[in-house]
Amino acid sequence: MTFLDLEDSVAPLEKVAARSKVVDAIRDLDWGDRVMCVRVNAWDTEWTYGDIIEVVGNAGPRLDEIMLPKVQTAAEVVAMDLLLTQVEKNCGLPVGHIGIEAQIETTRGLINVDDICAASPRLETIIFGPADFAASMEMPVLTGGVAIDEYPGDHFNYVFSRILMAGRANGLQVIDGPFLKVREPELLREYAQRTRVLGYDGKWALTPDQAAVLNEVYSPTQEQFDRAYDILEAYRQATETDLKGAVMFGEEMIDEASRKMAIKFVTRGERAGLTRSAKA
Repeated sequence: MTFLDLEDSVAPLEKVAARSKVVDAIRDLDWGDRVMCVRVNAWDTEWTYGDIIEVVGNAGPRLDEIMLPKVQTAAEVVAMDLLLTQVEKNCGLPVGHIGIEAQIETTRGLINVDDICAASPRLETIIFGPADFAASMEMPVLTGGVAIDEYPGDHFNYVFSRILMAGRANGLQVIDGPFLKVREPELLREYAQRTRVLGYDGKWALTPDQAAVLNEVYSPTQEQFDRAYDILEAYRQATETDLKGAVMFGEEMIDEASRKMAIKFVTRGERAGLTRSAKA
């Protein structure tokens, strides 16, 4: 997925002019098969409705999603859904064509994250925004999205888990936000392992070098992919042929829960281009 930004990376005096540049980029450049998203300005600014009307109204069907930052209540997602419906009708897009990605970046947003994740069928992804969240919490840090050595543990562990549970309960993709120390790839790799182990689908990349690291971190290894594939085969054999509810796989008992876990690895691996290794 690639997103073009109208929010934090655009100066206030350039907000309106940036809209046509984003539209031109979407229509004129070759984005391949990437999911195309535009981050608009938050509802507490004066630019949100204009962003939607001009960008969605003129970008054409190549635009797939709108990212809504600093979401604090479910009502903000509902409002975006209703506005998108009107714009789609007026510009000839099928109703529901544009998906929504929502960023949780404030304490109020985290408190309301369950309702936010259930607010609209357009919602596809929930994203954690660490820098704005740290500011909202008044944490004594000046760089968001990195480890805090003085804290005995992971200062965002609860936040990561809370967002993940709300997202998964509503069938959403869950993404971690940026790591701002762009010249420290090994620190990025170490920090990204935290959300990978919890079950996040990925993390924002700010540079091509970061993207290479994150693609590796969040993709299964060949060994994991092969093992998951073998678990699925063993369980299929046990339930479809031998009619067993559980079966031994080497020294491990596998059952329906094992199948569900293995499917996740196989799906992610196939998405990353992995194929099953040839048996010796």
